Amino acid sequence: MPDDLNDFIRNRIRDDLAEGSVEDGVITRFPPEPNGYLHIGHAKSICLNFGVANEFGGSTFLRFDDTNPLKESDEYVEAIKRDVAWLGFRWVGDEPTFASSYFRELYDFAEQLIRRGKAYVCSLTAEKIRVTRGTLTVPGEPSPYRDRTVDENLELFRAMRAGTYADGEHVLRAKIDPASPNINMRDPILYRIRHATHHRTGDTWCIYPMYDFTHCICDALEGITHSLCTLEFEDHRPLYDWVLDNIDINFHPPQIEFSRLGLEYTVMSKRLFISLVEDGHVMGWDDPRMPTIAGLRRRGYRPEAIREFCRRIGVTKSENRVEMELLEFCARQDLEDTAPRGMAVLDPLKVVLTNYPDGDPGAPLEGPWHAQQEMGSRTLPFSSTLYIERDDFALEPPRKWRRLQPDGMVRLRYAYIIECEEVIEDDDGRIVELRCRYVPESRSGSDTSGLKPKGVVHWVDAETAVPTEIRLFGRLFKDKEPATDDLAASLDPESLVVSHGYIEQAMAESPEERFQFERTGYFMRDTDPGVFNRIVKLRDGWKPNAN
Repeated sequence: MPDDLNDFIRNRIRDDLAEGSVEDGVITRFPPEPNGYLHIGHAKSICLNFGVANEFGGSTFLRFDDTNPLKESDEYVEAIKRDVAWLGFRWVGDEPTFASSYFRELYDFAEQLIRRGKAYVCSLTAEKIRVTRGTLTVPGEPSPYRDRTVDENLELFRAMRAGTYADGEHVLRAKIDPASPNINMRDPILYRIRHATHHRTGDTWCIYPMYDFTHCICDALEGITHSLCTLEFEDHRPLYDWVLDNIDINFHPPQIEFSRLGLEYTVMSKRLFISLVEDGHVMGWDDPRMPTIAGLRRRGYRPEAIREFCRRIGVTKSENRVEMELLEFCARQDLEDTAPRGMAVLDPLKVVLTNYPDGDPGAPLEGPWHAQQEMGSRTLPFSSTLYIERDDFALEPPRKWRRLQPDGMVRLRYAYIIECEEVIEDDDGRIVELRCRYVPESRSGSDTSGLKPKGVVHWVDAETAVPTEIRLFGRLFKDKEPATDDLAASLDPESLVVSHGYIEQAMAESPEERFQFERTGYFMRDTDPGVFNRIVKLRDGWKPNAN
């Protein structure tokens, strides 16, 4: 158990263990609703719930809050299971649990509240309920149906269960205090009618419990020792406690709140993600620009980088927006030690070596796969026709230019020195080819030429390089805090730039998925064949702190 993690939740668990209030081990849960894909904000909660349980020798339930059949599906269930497993965590049992597995128990507890005079069937419309509940500054008013008898409430509730009534005709409400200063305690809704097919229970039920009624009971039934949730549920905690205090259940977990993740240049809302997907602004939930776990995985992030990011941001009660650069830094730091290095040309400019012989003048060139670790080397084919980056040549170079120019010299990485002798342009004045001579005596590692070119550029052999679509993903939004009321206006139109370049043969043939394209960035093979996605650039201006 790491002693260096001393946030308030871990310290609370240490105190509970020392006091003996947790007898059978720490048990946590991660309770997503299967109405969309998980995002980086969920990753923080996943790492916390599964992380503290692992650290203290406990276990974690993956429990789906599937109480709204209108928005949930098996697709989302499978996506969430895949994401949690990919992050490196195991839940209790072979399969996750579901709120729907407890529908019978939840219904029985609702009837128990009715028999105790703690719940009643309300026949107001949804709009009328909203109005009569008041506002943050105006207390609510009692429902005219609040004083129905126990027998009348039981009869109505059972008729709701039997499908007698239409959606919205009745709801079951807790009988607490219409004028409570906490608006969540103003006779909140516990059950509503939904004539919709559920992804697991089919048409067995037509009434469904609300989250505030469901998750506290599920926590108790599963023996959760520490119910961890984000700060927006802090005002719901009295209702969590009220439900458990007013039913016959022999376990009462504590609810403990922590701040949710806010990340610059993105949003954390499945509702907004759905609109991005449905309106065609992205290629799907796993678009590499999306902050979904599926999107980050497709972009090339490794789970180790995301877990490190979640460790660095820590657990607090304070809401804040984390710099996107920190997430990118964690990816870059992880890839620095794991990604082989190769050469790729994103915007190719042809180079013809006019004095290069037809045959190979010597042993094959070699380049190391990685400069920091022992990862072997790969063969670099070399011929009279190469590609370099178009940006590595300037017809009229600026001061202190360190790359190729007319009559200038540059070293090809791992290879020879070349000198530009002629520039070929098309009818529109666009440079289409450079004619250069190579210096045979300048082979890297055995250079006897005495020449000292100032610059080094990367290249690929035109005869063997593999044509590749390279997707340069940036940030989906151009604003640090995107305007959620007009999401489309905050989108960065240059968040995806597609180039058609070449990668060296060894990378195309390698089983590795992630590479550092030298001088360019870190890239990942996409699920689309022949495509590489940029994960992150090689450098940014963010500096890590001492955490």
